Amino acid sequence: MKDSKNILIIGDMPGYGKMGLAGMLPILSNMGHSVYNLPTALVSNNFDYGKFSVLDTTAYMEETIQVWKVLGFQFDCITTGFLASAAQVELLRDFISSQCKEGMLVVTDPIMGDGGKLYNGSTQETVDNMRRFIGISDVIVPNLTEGEFLTGLYLGREALKEEEARQLLDSLMDQGPKAAVITSGREEETGRHVVWGYDRETEEYFTVPYRFIKAHFPGTGDIFTSLLTGELVKGKGLPFAVRKAVDLLERLIFLEQDVVERNNGIRIEKYLSVLTE
Repeated sequence: MKDSKNILIIGDMPGYGKMGLAGMLPILSNMGHSVYNLPTALVSNNFDYGKFSVLDTTAYMEETIQVWKVLGFQFDCITTGFLASAAQVELLRDFISSQCKEGMLVVTDPIMGDGGKLYNGSTQETVDNMRRFIGISDVIVPNLTEGEFLTGLYLGREALKEEEARQLLDSLMDQGPKAAVITSGREEETGRHVVWGYDRETEEYFTVPYRFIKAHFPGTGDIFTSLLTGELVKGKGLPFAVRKAVDLLERLIFLEQDVVERNNGIRIEKYLSVLTE
């Protein structure tokens, strides 16, 4: 396929459940790309179960990156998700800088929290680490909670006015990325559920509304990032890519909303044909 890209996904790999690398690999592969992975942690299962095991893979990452450098492996796009430590942040900052070439895309999902609070295991150190990391990214995709922690603005708020959303985007952009997309927000003026974004290249703010379906699935952020990345590497503009990703994710949630066991995430492989219609 002439539009196929070499995409490296960096994030956690669950043994049980469709989130992290397990959710992203099938989507981007199905879009026709050559997809590779570098796990930041091996996770037994989604944390929502209440009991889990996590293996930090920093030593493996260090050795793997050294081997890849010797072999000369290059990527057209790198996406990053869950990072387990400050050591991983510094390691990946150096690695991504060494990979930089014209046209390479770096997409970062600063996974730290949701619903107004940090995830179990995330701390202020996690926030500080991610603030250092997002500056090397082309596109960052925090949810509203993560955007608030990264900027220190509107902490705990679940709805923002348009002016406040733009201020939040401006503060994120001050930290160095080329574009910012805030997912899972809500407009205070209208009550609509929306995604807010800003693209430095076009100097454009945009808002993409979506239908809120009351069905929580872990890993939807990973699906969104995959779909968004897949459109961006095809050369689509950011607002178009966000709209496409939102529409497809909304459809997946609608199709799965009656599933009783949701802790495993959305059954990606079952719906791959839906994603390419």
